[in-house]
Amino acid sequence: MSLNHVRPWRNIYRRESRKIYVGPVPVGGDAPISVQTMTNTITTDVKATIAQVQACAEAGADIVRVSTPDEASARALKEIVAESPVPIVADIHFHYKRAIEAAESGAACLRINPGNIGDAARVKEVIQAAKDHGCSIRIGVNAGSLEKHLLEKYGEPCPEAMVESGLEHIRILQDNDFHEFKISVKASDVFLSAAAYQGIAEATDAPIHLGITEAGGLMSGTIKSAIGLGNLLWMGIGDTLRVSLSADPVQEVKVGYEILKSLGLRHRGVNIISCPSCARQGFDVIKTVEALEKRLEHIKTPMSLSIIGCVVNGPGEALMTDVGFTGGGAGSGMVYLAGRQSHKLGNDQMIEHIVEQVEKKAAEIEAAASAQAAE
Repeated sequence: MSLNHVRPWRNIYRRESRKIYVGPVPVGGDAPISVQTMTNTITTDVKATIAQVQACAEAGADIVRVSTPDEASARALKEIVAESPVPIVADIHFHYKRAIEAAESGAACLRINPGNIGDAARVKEVIQAAKDHGCSIRIGVNAGSLEKHLLEKYGEPCPEAMVESGLEHIRILQDNDFHEFKISVKASDVFLSAAAYQGIAEATDAPIHLGITEAGGLMSGTIKSAIGLGNLLWMGIGDTLRVSLSADPVQEVKVGYEILKSLGLRHRGVNIISCPSCARQGFDVIKTVEALEKRLEHIKTPMSLSIIGCVVNGPGEALMTDVGFTGGGAGSGMVYLAGRQSHKLGNDQMIEHIVEQVEKKAAEIEAAASAQAAE
């Protein structure tokens, strides 16, 4: 639950759900909303896949999914899992045996699409493999691969069909005494996804994996995901998420975190508050922010930085950030620390000095947290 009693209009009341585990990562209940992505390397290229998993983990991914289209890929998971710093989800389509092999290879979770995994008997075999190897399962309902009988019943993919599909497969898991599962009901259409997620959230207490599937490229996909996922998260729906972009998986992780950060649901790294710039700016805001985003990627400590081009809004924004810089005149501006004016600084020294101040503040925050934990 994200609560701010001073400003109650910022409160988000998360839907109550059961807690499960993907490896050591809790999903649902009171656990933080986890961020996922998926590799796009050839899985059997173990070296490349491990490198991408590690890059995603460094960017903040809590969980990484790996496509498992054939037996060789399922067996390659064993090496990938051994080297991965985060739990690995095996992405299974069409062949139930791949799920069994992935469980044997150490996958922490099996993602199966009920519409194309096979009949109930095959799903039961997958459930037994999950039990035997301590895997959780994600039921992945997708508007593009709904079961034939549901399409015949409803005429087209719709929220009711997606919810019914999900509940049918939940029943199979529960009838086999398996409860370590989460569910997604994805579509590329924001309206369809949102309606389906609201429906499934009311129908089950299972943890929910959010996503707008096949959202598009970096720009359009980010916007579509921010609208769809942002509104659901604002309503309190969602326990884990993946932003699906035709882009580097690291970008998916970054966008996912930015969505959560904007709602106060997760905090990681430097939250830069910056103006769009205008004729009043005392320095090149856009280039400065671009440079600082790159220079501060290594900071994992949650903190805030304001970069404002002039004194109209700069001082006010700086009052609410850990470090701030406001443009002034004559080639210099004002540095703010902990919301207060600290010292003037020439624009030519700005980037290096701000990086130093942010690193110093991050170290102070970490030291204080360590001291508190030791008490």
